Amino acid sequence: MIQITKVNLGERSYEILVGENLLDNAAEYICPHLKRSKTVIITDENVATHQLSRLENNFSANNIGFTTIVLSAGEATKSFSMLEELLNLLLEQRLERSDTIIALGGGVIGDLVGFAASVYLRGINFIQIPTTLLAQVDSSVGGKTGINSNYGKNLIGAFHQPQLVLIDVTTLETLDPRHIISGYSEIVKYGLINDQAFFNWLLKNGKKLISEENHEQRAFRTQAIIKSCEAKAAVVADDEKEAGSRALLNLGHTFGHALEAENGYNDNLFHGEAVAMGMILAFKLSLKMGFCPAEDVAQIEHHFEDVGAQSISQFNFNVDRLLEHMKGDKKMSDGKLTFVIANGIGSAFLSKDVNMEDVKDVLEQALKG
Repeated sequence: MIQITKVNLGERSYEILVGENLLDNAAEYICPHLKRSKTVIITDENVATHQLSRLENNFSANNIGFTTIVLSAGEATKSFSMLEELLNLLLEQRLERSDTIIALGGGVIGDLVGFAASVYLRGINFIQIPTTLLAQVDSSVGGKTGINSNYGKNLIGAFHQPQLVLIDVTTLETLDPRHIISGYSEIVKYGLINDQAFFNWLLKNGKKLISEENHEQRAFRTQAIIKSCEAKAAVVADDEKEAGSRALLNLGHTFGHALEAENGYNDNLFHGEAVAMGMILAFKLSLKMGFCPAEDVAQIEHHFEDVGAQSISQFNFNVDRLLEHMKGDKKMSDGKLTFVIANGIGSAFLSKDVNMEDVKDVLEQALKG
């Protein structure tokens, strides 16, 4: 059974397909979006080991012409140098504007390939096939593409919507628990922003969708992915380019991106792990500002601990450098940072009226453990 969610953007609307073993039948869903039978599949070394042959075999069986490009894995791939290398490889293929490129991988591949698609010949079609939980519930949907710079995460990029998002939940079964927990943080985010009932469902079932031993794991994951995609699609349709409500999806990200930058974008701290820490910090800041009840903060912190997420107190971050990273955040406006804070679970809002001394205090207390 395939669940279809539509991202309503007029002529640029597209579907998110969620189901099992879609990768083995990808041609059925992708062919209607191809203007001619020529594609380039772009993936990374890790995904190539586990998933690439499934897509290549299906394309070959259905006479879809393709070339495959395999890039290095890891956040460092989202760079100017790799963007240039990828664009040159695409130019060597002499792709035309009517051709399609396919991003097969996690958030790094999706962001990089989407950005390359936005600038290649001033815009070429691309399809997202996300293979990590984080990419499936967040980064593959909504058209945000980009790369990192020395000044911060995702500061160079473009809004460029895919033609299709194809989510095969079976790809998650090759991921280690840490990657699953990292993606799980972005699922929790939707509950914390505006859906307390969904957060309560996660309190009951979150460990079941993470656990490798639970025989109903795939069903719980599928349900959470569909719910997350529906929430993301609704927000994107209402505010595609983050002029208003879409900014709520940045809950925890102002803190999280600073943590990633200070950590050097290495695998000691995955994006989703940083976001989980960032969301806890955002709720602690909300508490300090007098908005959020202490019991909500405790419940969120306990839940992330319960599912095995890393704690910020495990790291030796420098608070002053974290604050400097925050000043380079792309959400800076009129010299002020916009924070997502909350009146409680399921009741987030945007605020520019945040005292940075409060932010510093929250960071210092959190790092003490």
